[in-house]
Amino acid sequence: MKNFTFYILLAFLFFSVLSCEKEYQRPRKYEIDLFKNEKRDTGQAYVMSEDEAYGISDMVVASSDISVADSSSGRGKAFYIYSINSGDLLFSKRDSVIPYPFQFLSTQRLNLKKEKNDSVYVFLEKLKGYKSIAEMKQIKYQWLKGAPVYLLDNEKK
Repeated sequence: MKNFTFYILLAFLFFSVLSCEKEYQRPRKYEIDLFKNEKRDTGQAYVMSEDEAYGISDMVVASSDISVADSSSGRGKAFYIYSINSGDLLFSKRDSVIPYPFQFLSTQRLNLKKEKNDSVYVFLEKLKGYKSIAEMKQIKYQWLKGAPVYLLDNEKK
């Protein structure tokens, strides 16, 4: 009788262990995409609109006389130093007068292809990082990341 009870107890224990192994499987009909309205990563960089760039930037300058003063590539991050030899200050949060020539830093090469007399908007923000370069070259501003290169519409001016 002891053997019979032992076998029943062993079978009950074996049955309970096997029945607990079942995992819950969620039905696919309850699956909800919580981020369906979010922007998908398309591999394209985000480019601001003109009004958005105007609102975020610390300084906006219109100029037709912009040139690359210096650049660095190879080790570390590449950066470019642009020089504005003359231009019009359209908006500024801090400075009301700019001494020309004026230099700013950009981490990307700007597409400044333009006709001879076309001016472009230059959207700038306060320089973040690059402390040693800023001290050597007296640079206070950098290109606003994500800002577009717009030709100046002479009708607005």
